Amino acid sequence: MASVQLCGSAIGAAASVQALRAPTSAAVGVRPARRAVGGLVVRAATVVAPKYTSVKPLADRVLLKTKTAEQKTTGGILLPSAAQSKPQSGEVVAIGEGRIIGDSKVEVGIKVGAQVVYSRYAGTEVELNDANHLILKEDDIIGILETDDAKDMKPLSDRVLIKVAVAEDKTAGGLLLTDSVKEKPSIGTVVAVGPGHLDEEGKRIPLPVSEGSSVLYSKYAGAEFKGADGTNYIVLRVSDLMAVLS
Repeated sequence: MASVQLCGSAIGAAASVQALRAPTSAAVGVRPARRAVGGLVVRAATVVAPKYTSVKPLADRVLLKTKTAEQKTTGGILLPSAAQSKPQSGEVVAIGEGRIIGDSKVEVGIKVGAQVVYSRYAGTEVELNDANHLILKEDDIIGILETDDAKDMKPLSDRVLIKVAVAEDKTAGGLLLTDSVKEKPSIGTVVAVGPGHLDEEGKRIPLPVSEGSSVLYSKYAGAEFKGADGTNYIVLRVSDLMAVLS
């Protein structure tokens, strides 16, 4: 899992680059050239149609305008392109018409203008009017950012936002532990829950946990975030929860 700082620096993580279609293969280690037509650039792909001036997502897909990667560290050191972390957040600029599940049409539940956080390696990158964009499925969006603080994130689908328990600073014998040897906690308190996943008829199934519940979760699941006050949070799917503690 990658730790993401929400306050004080850009939200960063790797995002996948998927090729749409390339007429010739590119040698390993050589970045294919970008082609621009009517303001649209698709990475590692050839634009076939004569002109593109807008992008309209289909079905349950969403078009995001991604944030710009940080070019300097917090200490002011200029980062080379290879070391700049890719953004993991953006603004919704267009949505699809929804999808059909069973006999029901399920509309995209995210509104244009919302600030969101998305999964690493999700979607296809495109450049439109000199700005970086990402097309991805609604289910790849982790949550909606109500503020710049992770504690106010609204998780989507069957995800939950958890405040991670503080790792022990000492052993049972009183020996102080450094950060590198502290045991990674897998217990936390549920801060917010998503609306639930969709069943075969397109109806939402409420999650089996609620805000305030203490839970045990899979140690290497989810996406980690750090709040404005330094508190650690994690967003994961309810299937990664192992037990409710009481």
